[in-house]
Amino acid sequence: MLRRLIVIQGDTEPASVEQQRFLGKTAPSLYDMRNLFQVNVEEGRHLWAMVYLLQKYFGADGREEAEELLQRRSGDPDTPRMLGAFNEKTPDWLSFFMFTYFTDRDGKMQLEALARTGFDPLSRTCRFMLTEEAHHMFVGETGVGRIVERTCQAMQEAGVEDPHDVEGVRKLGVIDLPTLQKKANLHFSLTLDLFGNEISTNAANAFHAGLKGRYREERIDDDHVLESGSYPVLRLKDHRIVNEDVPALSGLNMRLRDDYVADCNVGVARWNAVIDRFGVKFRIKLPHVAFHRHIGEFSDIHADADGNVLSEADWERRRDAFLPSAGDRAFIEGLMQSQYEPGKFAGWIAPPKVGIDNKPGNFEYVKIS
Repeated sequence: MLRRLIVIQGDTEPASVEQQRFLGKTAPSLYDMRNLFQVNVEEGRHLWAMVYLLQKYFGADGREEAEELLQRRSGDPDTPRMLGAFNEKTPDWLSFFMFTYFTDRDGKMQLEALARTGFDPLSRTCRFMLTEEAHHMFVGETGVGRIVERTCQAMQEAGVEDPHDVEGVRKLGVIDLPTLQKKANLHFSLTLDLFGNEISTNAANAFHAGLKGRYREERIDDDHVLESGSYPVLRLKDHRIVNEDVPALSGLNMRLRDDYVADCNVGVARWNAVIDRFGVKFRIKLPHVAFHRHIGEFSDIHADADGNVLSEADWERRRDAFLPSAGDRAFIEGLMQSQYEPGKFAGWIAPPKVGIDNKPGNFEYVKIS
């Protein structure tokens, strides 16, 4: 059971590097390219950390598992990565920022839980990895925030007041806010699937065995062994989404996911603060947890972003209103032109408030030869 937890965590680390391997060709600035390289290097280091544990503590089985990590590839039809979100493509920088904001945040939650394992080598390793995971989420949050800022700025300069005037906004060479919302819907929903089933015997067994704890365990006021108590879980009953109390041990995945959703909303509030500053009438919000799910209670239904259950026909008719369409993806990818001149930024993203390590705005973060 412990080996399996380490293998799954280890498998995600190179997967994200594989997903992001082409982004340097379309970097919107040297600042962003530098951040991309740091994220990739740290994900590679996290893989080495998990492989070290497998090699040192799990004998022949661990060595075989480590070797199989090398055989899998993100998106490969025959040997894909173990978790679905890590087989998706990352074709553009908006996808990268959304991935590092939403999916790396799942990594934070899982590492926080694993840092409370009774297996001390894993606990110490996860605490070290968490310090680097914070940078990845920073890249994602500020990246999306800078896109939001540039869009609102361009609208203000051109006198475009309606954020839903998609064509009018796109003519300005920036990404419209409704498309940003659809990208958030996609990456948030894909990441929710990483938490597994809402009611999970695997999570219960790992906790009971002392192999995994809970997010911010020290702040939870209960017996910490979960021999009693309950936790509310969203379930599908008679084609309706309802709350149902289940034993706290069985609802561990749901509790971790709830903590994740609350954590995500903090950054979303910061994006909305940027929009408010420009006086634009638009709010980015997270979709309902039943939206666009492939694992868990809601995998067999379609729901809109507000959690209303839809028929198959309604979903097909309205899908492009919730998720990026082929036209949306083509437009975003069309904006992805590289900007390698120090101090310059692509027209669809604002510069950062401050450079890395307080470097000046025209610092040459990456030397290209």
